[in-house]
Amino acid sequence: MNEIEILKSGLKWMHNLLDKPINDMTPEQWNYWPNEGGVSAFFSLWHYVRTEDNIIQSSIKKGNTIWLDNDYDITFNLHKTSQGTGMTHEEAQQIRMTDTKLWLKYQKQVWESTDTFLGTLDAKKLHKIEISFDPLPKMSLWTGLFHVCLTHGFRHVGEIEHARGLVGLDGLTI
Repeated sequence: MNEIEILKSGLKWMHNLLDKPINDMTPEQWNYWPNEGGVSAFFSLWHYVRTEDNIIQSSIKKGNTIWLDNDYDITFNLHKTSQGTGMTHEEAQQIRMTDTKLWLKYQKQVWESTDTFLGTLDAKKLHKIEISFDPLPKMSLWTGLFHVCLTHGFRHVGEIEHARGLVGLDGLTI
């Protein structure tokens, strides 16, 4: 298995886990913020999907994000460019799930775009191409895709599983 196959396989697994809870959680469950700290399930999901969209579409492909191309910022009444990094707790609490069906449409567009992009990559170039996105330093394309998309995404799967438990739902992986 080469690096591209590892990324495609890992992201497919993770994307499936992030798709799984969309239709079995109510907006109230998605938007529940624990008093003990942490984030809502939706904030975690929104943050990750927006991050992947930003990395693939803007940082790597140098184009507009799916978020902006489809006016999802307007539709969801959420920030135009932010994906949550650096937000205050109060700002983060304003990120609310309002339409799960439309959110799933956006999310699937991001997953499909990422998969299509990975299908065009040459594994030999992964370590030669350099990318950058705030607030992180410059890194190889491999580092960005593996660490910021894949491993970072699995971290958010865990946050969503924890948030599901707080509202009385089962986890995603078992």
